[in-house]
Amino acid sequence: MQNFTSYYIGSKMKYIRLPWTDEVKRLSFYLAMEEYVARHIDESDCFFMWQVEPSVIFGRNQLMESEVNMDFCQKHRIQIYRRKSGGGCVYADKNNVMFSYITIERNVNFTFNRYIMMIINMLRRLGVDAAASGRNDVMVGDRKVSGNAFYLLPHRSVVHGTMLYDTNMLNMVGAITPTDAKLLSKGVQSVRQRVALLKDYITLTLPEFKQFVYETLCDGDIELTPSDVDAIKELEQQYLSPDFIYGNNPRCTMIKKRRIEGVGDLEAHIELKNGIIRSVNLMGDYFLIGEQDSQLLDKLKGLPLEHGAISRVLPDRIDDVIMNLYKEDFIDLLTE
Repeated sequence: MQNFTSYYIGSKMKYIRLPWTDEVKRLSFYLAMEEYVARHIDESDCFFMWQVEPSVIFGRNQLMESEVNMDFCQKHRIQIYRRKSGGGCVYADKNNVMFSYITIERNVNFTFNRYIMMIINMLRRLGVDAAASGRNDVMVGDRKVSGNAFYLLPHRSVVHGTMLYDTNMLNMVGAITPTDAKLLSKGVQSVRQRVALLKDYITLTLPEFKQFVYETLCDGDIELTPSDVDAIKELEQQYLSPDFIYGNNPRCTMIKKRRIEGVGDLEAHIELKNGIIRSVNLMGDYFLIGEQDSQLLDKLKGLPLEHGAISRVLPDRIDDVIMNLYKEDFIDLLTE
């Protein structure tokens, strides 16, 4: 195998290893592993890679029924999971690789930008003309090669994302977007035109690419113990809970939808009685960086659904709750 030790990007991270090397776990295990590392490993910056059997993973604030073609997934044995980060729905299989980055840094913009630039610089060292785009994507030309998301814990930030080395395009299109069977082939062709697969841009095999990533980004390992793994499996049960995966469809009397540049898709489920707000639930692929209920939605209960009334109770800035969301855009979503 080619030696990549000459490559270097800034300060390197510790690589988190499991006590085994060849066993592939469910996607939920690796989500729990991220959280366990963030809560229990005393290291400033950690990183690990993982691969899974065909799986769909949708964001914390998304409705599964709106994002996942469950009939297609059942027919093709594609597993379905929810994660604790925001962002959109993605498909993963063993022909691509997932990245997990855990850091002590709490500034969301700094953390996200640092991670994205690490990935971009790593790809550029392979001769790939990678660049950042939008909120969370890494592009090669006008094609997407990586999508990323994050969430905050009390003392750590977790960033994770896809890296498309190769993938089953039929599964990617069919699993994420409910698609008429007759249109599926056209959907594959359309998505393939927007997606970059690294195998088309580099000469490395997938194992060689993973080795390159490791030697470029990491300096030394931390190996988890069997007791760590037992604790991760216990934590994993939260991610496997039907209540967590499927969620509860909120009661509502109206649904307001809007796509806001720099924020994402927002869908407000509003329950009204005699013109008074009883509850608001917010869904979408936005990035949550604060406490959505206590800082935002709970303040709306008991108010008339009117611009002035809502404006008076909300703080001037709400982009510290939902990334890049301005107060006026949020009020317009609710009231227009």
